[in-house]
Amino acid sequence: MVKKLLSLFLTFAKIGSITFGGGLTMLPLLTREIVQKKKWATEEELLDYYAVGQCTPGIIAVNTATFIGCYQAGVLGGIFATLGMVTPSVIIITVVASILQNFMDYPIVASALTGINAIVCALLAHTVITLGKKSLVNLVSVVLFIIGLVACFVFDITPILLVIFGGIVGIISTKIKEGKTK
Repeated sequence: MVKKLLSLFLTFAKIGSITFGGGLTMLPLLTREIVQKKKWATEEELLDYYAVGQCTPGIIAVNTATFIGCYQAGVLGGIFATLGMVTPSVIIITVVASILQNFMDYPIVASALTGINAIVCALLAHTVITLGKKSLVNLVSVVLFIIGLVACFVFDITPILLVIFGGIVGIISTKIKEGKTK
């Protein structure tokens, strides 16, 4: 059990130390570490964990780590995975904040942050495209995607309502499909 807990902590500490740009950018890293290397989940299971992590309050990365940790080793696994995910961030943010505060007025720092922001946008776009390829698998999912985009950009509808709507439509469409095959 101790070996598993240490493995959870170290795996998520590694992911947490190299994930820049928020929860969406960590999906490729999670896939490589959790699915391909550790074999703790399939790609489909990981997407489910990620979706649950995204739908629950809090930080996606932490929620996903907690969920995977609990699945692997119970409550202690969830705690160790969560600690692994947040420890690098706490250390890095503390160091960067203490240093960056003194240099924010320098044009080179502002320029570096502009470049970093552009790369983070590219990482987010990559994640969205990868997730879209795996999630937009039928007409219902494509229509929900379009409705979700319009609802977000045009009507500024809260994400929780969209997630609930998507879940309800997913259940209904599955029930309809099951009824047609009987």
